[in-house]
Amino acid sequence: MKAGFVYIMANRKNGTIYTGVTSDLIGRVYQHREGLISGFTKRHGCRLLVWFEVHDDLQDARLRELQIKEWKRAWKIRLIEESNLEWEDLYPTLT
Repeated sequence: MKAGFVYIMANRKNGTIYTGVTSDLIGRVYQHREGLISGFTKRHGCRLLVWFEVHDDLQDARLRELQIKEWKRAWKIRLIEESNLEWEDLYPTLT
């Protein structure tokens, strides 16, 4: 069983958001921040880690990611702001 993380990246407060899943949160967020991954986050400048959740099992994290991706935007914003009202970048807290 491998641990997993569900995370949300943003380009600014109340801006564009992206929900993802990974087994290596620090490495994956670094890739987003540096624009090393082609796609949505690079195109929209989503470089701020504004929310994440730890799961003991990567499969559980994947299921949670799919659940969150189905949510309305307002629900995702509420999820972020429950623990990060100002949408501060949480990446520095990981290292």
